[in-house]
Amino acid sequence: MNENLFASFIAPTILGLPATVLIILFPPLLIPTSKYLINNRLITTQQWLIKLTSKQMMAMHNTKGRTWSLMLVSLIIFIATTNLLGLLPHSFTPTTQLSMNLAMAIPLWAGAVIMGFRSKIKNALAHFLPQGTPTPLIPMLVIIETISLLIQPMALAVRLTANITAGHLLMHLIGSVTLAMSTINLPSTLIIFTILILLTILEIAVALIQAYVFTLLVSLYLHDNT
Repeated sequence: MNENLFASFIAPTILGLPATVLIILFPPLLIPTSKYLINNRLITTQQWLIKLTSKQMMAMHNTKGRTWSLMLVSLIIFIATTNLLGLLPHSFTPTTQLSMNLAMAIPLWAGAVIMGFRSKIKNALAHFLPQGTPTPLIPMLVIIETISLLIQPMALAVRLTANITAGHLLMHLIGSVTLAMSTINLPSTLIIFTILILLTILEIAVALIQAYVFTLLVSLYLHDNT
């Protein structure tokens, strides 16, 4: 059990070539589209959820910030579908890889910060030094605020990676215990299996919540710089 504990987090390969790119491109194929004037219930529900999420995230933004709406909606759909597909048996979750999450977080964070320095340079620089700061503390506060700014994309990526990885490890451990107990004690097996089902439901919620939190934090960084 210990030997295969982290096997599901190893990037899969096909004929020696990494298959991560194909896995990343797969979730968009699951999003249904319609060519008809009148949509079915699935597409209508999907459009309603997208509109609701977009409206909630874009409500605090000005006109310049709302130009990011398509990117943010695409981001939350991609992360949510990737997290949910990772809950399937024998599947690989790209969002458990810190490198991929950093590849999503750093460009979005950098774009928001650069936009802030270009459009509101005074307000952007004012964040480094709160008003009324004593003179002896100015150098220390500037260093602290600079570090806190630079650590934002790392915090985004680590948060998503840690939450998804922890849930997968816990499900793997409880599933292994359930399988091992099935030949020893049936009542205990039923109790552990019930816990596994409840944990799976929780992980579905975590997969959606983490996608929303990641996108919402990017939206807040954008709001601070527009």
